[in-house]
Amino acid sequence: MSRPGIAFQGEFGANSDEACREHFPDHEPTPCPTFEDAFEAVRSGTCALGLIPVENSIAGRVGDVHHLLPDSGLKIIGERFKPIRFQLMANPGTTLGDLRQVASHVMALGQCRKVIRDLGLRTEIASDTAGAAKALSEHPDRTRAAIAPALAADLYGLEILRRDIEDAHHNTTRFLVMTADPSPARPPPGVPCVTSFVFRVRNVPAALYKAMGGFATNGVNMTKLESYMEGGVFTATVFYADVEGRPEDGNVTLALEELAFFSERIEILGVYPADPYRTIRR
Repeated sequence: MSRPGIAFQGEFGANSDEACREHFPDHEPTPCPTFEDAFEAVRSGTCALGLIPVENSIAGRVGDVHHLLPDSGLKIIGERFKPIRFQLMANPGTTLGDLRQVASHVMALGQCRKVIRDLGLRTEIASDTAGAAKALSEHPDRTRAAIAPALAADLYGLEILRRDIEDAHHNTTRFLVMTADPSPARPPPGVPCVTSFVFRVRNVPAALYKAMGGFATNGVNMTKLESYMEGGVFTATVFYADVEGRPEDGNVTLALEELAFFSERIEILGVYPADPYRTIRR
């Protein structure tokens, strides 16, 4: 019997692939060229779940994922945190002295500046980390290296020349678990939860300030608030937010009611268990 699929963006061997294998060993990792393709794989039923990176502790939010989430038709049912470890890899037999150039995703290059600078390497931007490793495997060149997860070296027959070369070892990416179920079961009472939602405030003075007041006065901890433009209209700013708790909690209910009074639209993207990693890192 085949395993249910879990969609991720990138090539086999990417950090998202590692995260799928680590957190969902009973699912079949399914690579997708773009985030839109990953969402579609879940929406169409090709995959049972999607695992989508949304933010990194060093680089911040990932691309346009927050912009895509409300229109994806999917719901968030979980979160996973993955410490990111990058390896410098090359074709078998290559030495550090042979290298002149290194390729990887732009975020990975930015997170490994020290080693790149120490080795005096030119950088080349690739579509993703594992894609850089795959390309090097398919076109061997002793002057070139790739920066990618260890899984990519195993999959594409490359040798790791330096391990864990990221500048900051607290480098961590947060992933969201997505489902096409429009009404997924919520965690039982007593389980620490996160509620993710998007909202657009009314275009009136101090609307955002007043909308946020309900969370403060009701003691709701907002762990994330980010803005992005919608439809190219500068007055139609949309906000993505995460808060601790669930909408049924009395204080969260009151905070959301006050938010609604000053907003044109609110959409709950998901209510899901908080990953224990949140507590570990406090």
